[in-house]
Amino acid sequence: MSCTICGLPALDLAKLGSKLRAGARLMIGQGDYDAYVAHRGAEHPDEPLMTREAFFLERQASRFGEGGRRAMRCC
Repeated sequence: MSCTICGLPALDLAKLGSKLRAGARLMIGQGDYDAYVAHRGAEHPDEPLMTREAFFLERQASRFGEGGRRAMRCC
């Protein structure tokens, strides 16, 4: 659908909101679980998937440097 005045495509607010949420999660170090599932299914189909909760905890541990890993920092 496009604008009847200028002909530009209509703004899809649901898609924009989804992109903004994904960007905000990446800025704070929280990956996108759905992207993880899609990647694992395409690249590693024979390996098990983490649950959504396990994925969240793993990303959180990575961000804050738990388990001897270096923390992801901006400064």
